[in-house]
Amino acid sequence: MEAPVDRHLGGKREFNFYNLFMVLAMSFGSMGYGYGASIIATTLAQPTFIKHFELDTRSDATSLISTMNGLYQVGGLLAVFSISWFADTWGRKAAISASAVITLLSGALLAGSVNIAMFIVFRFTSGAGAFMILSAVPIWMNEVVPPKNRGMLVDLHGAALLFGYALATWIGYGFYFYTAESSNTWRAPLAFQCLPVAILLAMMPWLPESPRYLLMKDRFEEAEATLNKLHAPEEAAIELVQIRNQMQIDRVLPTSYWAMFARPSYRKRSFLALGTTCSIQFSGILVINNYGPTIYAGLGYSTERQLLLQGGWITLAFGAGVLALFVVDRLPRPKLIAIGIAGCMAALIIEAALVANFAAAATNVPALKAAVAMIFVYVVFYEVALDGTQFAYLGELFPTHIRAKGMNLGVAGICLMNIIWLQVAPTAFINIGWKFYLCFIIPGCISAVIIWLYFPDTWGVPLEEVAAMFGDANELYRASVGSGEADMDLERNSKEKQEVQHAEVAA
Repeated sequence: MEAPVDRHLGGKREFNFYNLFMVLAMSFGSMGYGYGASIIATTLAQPTFIKHFELDTRSDATSLISTMNGLYQVGGLLAVFSISWFADTWGRKAAISASAVITLLSGALLAGSVNIAMFIVFRFTSGAGAFMILSAVPIWMNEVVPPKNRGMLVDLHGAALLFGYALATWIGYGFYFYTAESSNTWRAPLAFQCLPVAILLAMMPWLPESPRYLLMKDRFEEAEATLNKLHAPEEAAIELVQIRNQMQIDRVLPTSYWAMFARPSYRKRSFLALGTTCSIQFSGILVINNYGPTIYAGLGYSTERQLLLQGGWITLAFGAGVLALFVVDRLPRPKLIAIGIAGCMAALIIEAALVANFAAAATNVPALKAAVAMIFVYVVFYEVALDGTQFAYLGELFPTHIRAKGMNLGVAGICLMNIIWLQVAPTAFINIGWKFYLCFIIPGCISAVIIWLYFPDTWGVPLEEVAAMFGDANELYRASVGSGEADMDLERNSKEKQEVQHAEVAA
């Protein structure tokens, strides 16, 4: 299948090195999210952490561990809705900067926690900052990269957060072997999460604001200068006209959260966003990531071996995330997502069967190794097809004036699903064992079929042209001239609009 091309420039839209540099720079925020989300996995396996907070002797230790993970997601769920206000009022960069500051402060206070209550409180605020970054960065990325390479460049967000995951795992593994007279060796890995967001904040003055936000605020000259930096002159001129024309329409359209579900075309987008992220989270990725050592312990491996396997797993995930950069723009978005979910479910089905039959006795070594291998196969499918693709798809579904709110909804779906999974996981592994995997497998398989059959494809379509896929132009036309004339040929109107855009550029 051939990749779609930009219809205005004969397929010439390509990223330049400035595109790549700025996206890589902003990816430090993504890395900060990945590190902060993952460091809890190895922290919970650190003997000094367990001893410091008496989690080896407290009767409520399992509940406390669940709360550490659950409140992280709750913080994200509550805070992520602030991103649309920051992004639409103060700019996409302001939203990212505010998120980075919260993450920086939370990381420092987590590392300095003096009791379990303080640690849990700042896990909550750390989750707030992390999921704000998770939402804010891809909004900006989607709005500054060219359509033809949008999937690949936005997927750097996913690759960077995977690098953060891997970094957290190997730093945690290294500190497992570090011995000191005090019991504070668990603090340094937590403090390290401050570094990526500090680097991002230092580079923020040199990164451009979204040209779509600038035009939304009538800052025409700044938007034109930014586009000329981002793209070739011909491409920048045409995109400037496209965005400006779309903004004239967006100004008369509703932008509230109520409208996200009251207006038919917005409602369809909102359900697609929630359906995408919730379906992907049915795979249980964060349960496997955060409780990886617990899963390996259930298979009979020692603490050192648990951490080593977790490091190998997350390193493979990073490698698969890099591979995803070369895959994401080669298949329609819904097909790629459906294939990824189906692959994850196939791996979990085999995993559940192996755990059900061999984990309890722990005597069949080849079967236990096969169970570990399935977790590794699982993460390849997830990272190649799902992790970064979902953020590209979310950013493409929504027009500029509600893109931040749409991204918020999608990320809120991630938080909501993971609140459920992470809160119940420790108890579920103890009480129902392998049957817990069925909670992922059954809804995951159903979701893969629905996405394959019914979700629309936005692959390679300029952001200003996605609206036609949801009937926005038709709704606006009906509202403005009445239904009697609104059944005119929309395809002809689209062609006339393109001709006008070319004429404006030529002038």
